[in-house]
Amino acid sequence: MLLSNKQREDFLARFNEICEDEGFGESTWTIDLCYLLKRFHIKHCMYTIFLGVNEDYRRHGYYDRIMHLDTQRVYSRFRDALDSGVQAVERSVSMKELVSHLTDRGPAIVLVDAGLLSCDLCKHNKLKAEFRRCFGSNYYRGHYVLLVGHTARRLLYRDPALSPRLCATAPRRLQQARLTSGTDHDIIFIYNSYR
Repeated sequence: MLLSNKQREDFLARFNEICEDEGFGESTWTIDLCYLLKRFHIKHCMYTIFLGVNEDYRRHGYYDRIMHLDTQRVYSRFRDALDSGVQAVERSVSMKELVSHLTDRGPAIVLVDAGLLSCDLCKHNKLKAEFRRCFGSNYYRGHYVLLVGHTARRLLYRDPALSPRLCATAPRRLQQARLTSGTDHDIIFIYNSYR
């Protein structure tokens, strides 16, 4: 969603080659996205509460299946980040900081639990999320969305799993999906001069 048409065509044409070169297969961690952004000259900064692999997340079925495959790569990427021109800061970002960034600087990539985030504009999506909240869902589903702006009461985002449309959610709902176990509060601020 952040790439120019030319960059997107290049990425899609060389997808397997790029994934192999970057060292990831089926799972992509937030630090991997940072290296991809760097590859395409998109200025950014990652914020997380854990610089590495949080072993406590093994209890999530998703992480338990992939952790042994990714741990060495993820730690290497964090270790080499600064020398590679990738900025990763160990701290959480407040909602006030997020809104300020969206207003003044650019979009943000946010890791959320997809089961906890719903679009107020999409009735089908909202209904599914309400059922999950009411009847419970005991598994984490990590998913990235791109926050692109805000109104007085809603955050605006694009979801790569949905058709290319604008979604909206309450800040409280985004916080619930973003600050849950499994996300490490990961967020990547993108700067306006990324192209």
